[in-house]
Amino acid sequence: MTATSLPSYSDYLDTFSIGEVVAKLDDHQDGQLNAFEACCGRHVRAGRGDMLALVQEDADGATHTLSYAELDQQSAKLAGWFQAQGLGEGDRIACMLPRSLPLMVAVLATWRIGAVYQPLFTAFGPDAVDYRLGRADTRLVVTDHANRYKFDGLSQCPPMLVVGGATSEHPDDHDWQAALTQTSMSNEPPRLSPEKPFLQMFTSGTVGKPKGVAVPLSGMTAFALYMELAVDLREEDRFWNMADPGWAYGLYYAIAGPLLLGGTTHFCEAGFTAEGALDFMKRHHITNFAAAPTAYRLMKASGLFDDAHQTLELRAASSAGEPLNTEVVTWVEKSLGCSVMDHYGQTETGMTCNNHHALDHPKHVGAMGVPMPGYRLAILDAEYNELPPGEPGVLAVDIEKSPAHFFQGYTWQEKDPFVKGYYLTGDVVVRNDDGSFQFAGRDDDIITTSGYRVGPTDVENSVMTHPAVAESAAVGQPDDIRGEVIKSYIVLRDGYDASEALADEIRQQVRDRLSTHAFPRVIEFVDELPKTPSGKIQRFKLRAQAAEDASAHQ
Repeated sequence: MTATSLPSYSDYLDTFSIGEVVAKLDDHQDGQLNAFEACCGRHVRAGRGDMLALVQEDADGATHTLSYAELDQQSAKLAGWFQAQGLGEGDRIACMLPRSLPLMVAVLATWRIGAVYQPLFTAFGPDAVDYRLGRADTRLVVTDHANRYKFDGLSQCPPMLVVGGATSEHPDDHDWQAALTQTSMSNEPPRLSPEKPFLQMFTSGTVGKPKGVAVPLSGMTAFALYMELAVDLREEDRFWNMADPGWAYGLYYAIAGPLLLGGTTHFCEAGFTAEGALDFMKRHHITNFAAAPTAYRLMKASGLFDDAHQTLELRAASSAGEPLNTEVVTWVEKSLGCSVMDHYGQTETGMTCNNHHALDHPKHVGAMGVPMPGYRLAILDAEYNELPPGEPGVLAVDIEKSPAHFFQGYTWQEKDPFVKGYYLTGDVVVRNDDGSFQFAGRDDDIITTSGYRVGPTDVENSVMTHPAVAESAAVGQPDDIRGEVIKSYIVLRDGYDASEALADEIRQQVRDRLSTHAFPRVIEFVDELPKTPSGKIQRFKLRAQAAEDASAHQ
């Protein structure tokens, strides 16, 4: 679908200047950056303090708001408390909170002192938390009573700042409300090199533990470009990105991105239901919406949205995490009354290839779109030579010709993703003759379930901690709603018998230890796993078997 009234993609590229984008994000013009200043401080100085930064609906349905001026004031108090604890530039401050006002204040206060914000997904279990805190040498954790128990029994645990304060079980915890009575940070937020980090992310891989991704301040430029061009966020929009801020898409584009543009972002603390999503959109007059394909599929399956265009005020919808199919795209346009655009990116790079709401270019259902301005993307063969249109290869970022590219490499050099001046995404893609890109496959074993990317090794290692398990392998099995569900093939130790009760026990253990989103919904007990002569599990064979099984049960 092409909107002829939009500026053309090619014309935009002709006049594009990365320097102009950077200049919009910083009113100091000194070549340095601070994420708090870019996301809040400069808006207040520009006289926009009364503008709502956040509209949040809690689990009980009550609505709370934060204006940019209030965010400025509250983050200054928390930043003062942070400084009183000896925290400062470069320190990792982690947060495990629901989508709430304290979450937003904690993020901005972290950036205000020049520290690095580290997200912790509320569905993480102790294993996932322990690794991330230890790896990052985290100096402080902000959480609440509902999540506090996940930090018990860790190999090491930083001081805790808890919404709700200390309890008899945790008498040494610091109290959130008391911290907000602290004398406000009086000094100016530190001006930092654009190469300094402001986010400490972790991304799942196919081998070993999650890899660290320290996002530099220069990444804010790419975040702002995505919000402006792909999402088409406007000042008057009421924007709701359904993604959880414990993950990259939610943190980058439900918090940082909207605030960089001075917009109003919305949080819904309650868990997703189609009925809840519809009511939320109506109550808050949402005009711009973003979610993973799973959310659209669930909304469609519910039947509740079939005539929603008559009551909703949606102007634009965006999707990321996996490709949309024609059926869902057609349904969104008909039932929600707006176009939905597919977007592609990674934790490492942010969004790099998009169907841009705000630009006119060829847009095909199922395609990733065209490179975001500031990026040059290439398709490489096995020898890292660029391929012509129509030939599948690995999608890569041409770093020298991509001024918006910010990924500097994994934080602890867990893997080298660079070769001959390219960053390799690992995704197999085809470039069309018209310059658009689309998926051709995947050259790794990452599982994408409900929009979350899950490394099979994490699941396998957690399954292996059960005393009945001798070997395990995890793959994605096709699923109509979630895209994929995690399926574990398990070889049992001698003396144990396969049963549904044992499968439930293993499932629950993974939920408790690793995460409530990364557990195997499907378990199959097998006598052996397919392996190469060197002993490496051949997951591609298991994926094929899982797909065949899923098809047989439809």
